[in-house]
Amino acid sequence: MPTLIAQPTRIQSAGTKPKLIDEYVGRANSGTPALSVAHMRSPQGWEEPGQAPEFDEFTIVLKGTLQVRYKDGEMSVAAGQAVIANRGEWVQYSTPNEGGAEYIAVCLPAFSMDTVHRDSK
Repeated sequence: MPTLIAQPTRIQSAGTKPKLIDEYVGRANSGTPALSVAHMRSPQGWEEPGQAPEFDEFTIVLKGTLQVRYKDGEMSVAAGQAVIANRGEWVQYSTPNEGGAEYIAVCLPAFSMDTVHRDSK
C-alpha cells in the first residue's frame, strides 16, 4: 500500500538567517534513511557553513537564485535550473540576491547531521 505523507516536518536550519526547511521524505518525517526530499525557502542574505557531505544532493531551484561555492569557484543556479553536488565534494550554499530562493533538495542517502560534515565556525 502506498504511504501518504500528510505534511512535512519543519527542520531547524543552519546559517546566518532563518531558513524554512520542510522535509517531506527523510529521516525526520517519514523515517526513510535511503533518501530525503525537502522544500527550502531561504531569504536574501542567507548563507550556511560549507560542507562536504557523505550524500549526493540534487537541487532544483523553483524561484530566485541559489549561489553555490565549490573548491574551484562558484555558480549561480536560477529558477528552472538544477545543480548536483556529489558526495565528498565541498560546497557552500547561499542566497545573496533580492528575494532569496525557493528550491527542492533531494539527498541520497537521506540528509543526516552525522554525515553532512559542516565546516566549523
